Amino acid sequence: MSSTYLSLHYHLVFSTKDRAPVIAPPWRLRLHDYIGGVIRGLGGFPEEVGGVADHVHLLIGLKAIHCLADVMRELKKASSIWVHKEIGSQMFAWQEGYAAFTVSATARAAVRKYIAGQEEHHRTRSFREEAHQEVVWVILEHFKGLAACRLGS
Repeated sequence: MSSTYLSLHYHLVFSTKDRAPVIAPPWRLRLHDYIGGVIRGLGGFPEEVGGVADHVHLLIGLKAIHCLADVMRELKKASSIWVHKEIGSQMFAWQEGYAAFTVSATARAAVRKYIAGQEEHHRTRSFREEAHQEVVWVILEHFKGLAACRLGS
């Protein structure tokens, strides 16, 4: 094969500083659209952007040339500046850090649906409960993979 094929998709989650519920419904979708535009501007592929008052979820595709940490730094920086200028909220800031999970081609549709349903999802679960479940799921999947590797050896 003379060309390279990559499928690098990430489910990214990051919150407002101190998880303050400051992303207001009147401008939330505009922020999500802007975030998608930033990803496109960085050469990535936004597949879904969603979230609620205190955090954002993204499903994005990146090229091999991208460094995830650089993309996240630029995304948070640009979106903070946008909120300061367009919304007039000078105190707005993102929390340090983020969660990033790789997403297989077969799971992308489910992750898109999950992100699109964030408003409904968070009527019954807090961000903290959701984050805890995601981390537990990743750990369980990791150990299930290790067990499969050991069983196959």
